[in-house]
Amino acid sequence: MKLRLHDPSLPGYLTEFNNHPLKQNTLNLKNKTVIITGASSGIGKSCAEEFARQGANLVLGARKYVDLCKIASEIEQQYGVKAVAVQCDVSIEADCKHLSDQALLTFGRIDILINNAGISMRALFKDLDLVVIRNLMDVNFWGTVYCTKYALPELLKSKGSVVGISSIAGYRGLPGRTGYSASKFAMNGFLEALRVENLKTGLHVMIAAPGFTASNIRNTALSKDGEQHGETSMDEGKMMSAEEVARTIVDGVIKRKRTLIMTGQGKLAVLMNKLIPAWVDKKVYELFTKEKNALIK
Repeated sequence: MKLRLHDPSLPGYLTEFNNHPLKQNTLNLKNKTVIITGASSGIGKSCAEEFARQGANLVLGARKYVDLCKIASEIEQQYGVKAVAVQCDVSIEADCKHLSDQALLTFGRIDILINNAGISMRALFKDLDLVVIRNLMDVNFWGTVYCTKYALPELLKSKGSVVGISSIAGYRGLPGRTGYSASKFAMNGFLEALRVENLKTGLHVMIAAPGFTASNIRNTALSKDGEQHGETSMDEGKMMSAEEVARTIVDGVIKRKRTLIMTGQGKLAVLMNKLIPAWVDKKVYELFTKEKNALIK
């Protein structure tokens, strides 16, 4: 018998990956207010462009304020929407509150929150300064918690969407990425619990897990002592583009999907990790022995 991942007759743990929305309704994004963190590059920037293409107004948060202002201006000129740049370090709670405050001040509402800001790492745990894991948790996990906390009252009013940009590393631990995997597992657990708390409020909660994506996150990945690597260990020519990821995310918001695992390889990895985890351990090990300047041999 051939296994079909999209077969609705399969048990729940096998149909997690069919990505059907809880209700078959869709959303018109025109004049909606969308907050996007980490919007100065990569997936965040591409999400901003894609939401603008759909007619949404934007509140863009990132640490690189000059770059962010340029992006906001270009989006306004190209798409005829309103885009506001807000300097924001998501690891700082007050900055996250300010981000939501600015959205309300400018647009009077919040409809969608895209928790995209994130950092990665590349080092074996035995060599790692623990401050690296703290930094990853501060940005990837606490940044999501802070931004969601302060946007939530308005999102409940609008019956809007909370989106977390996660990773396959949030479903399957990856060698050399202990802190990154931990932060994404934490994000996934937080958002899953939030979703269940709000099953009857109309709030939409979506976890999006791209495959390996050609973006700046690997170039800025932290080394064992917290310095940026400055180069990627992966072949970006074989990765998803940030634009492709953004289109999938926006489509998921429109269709109010529950989970987005964006590649066939990713779906298979998550499924197999549930069914035969020891085998997946070996395959993941083999995969990471082949990356550039491999940390494991």
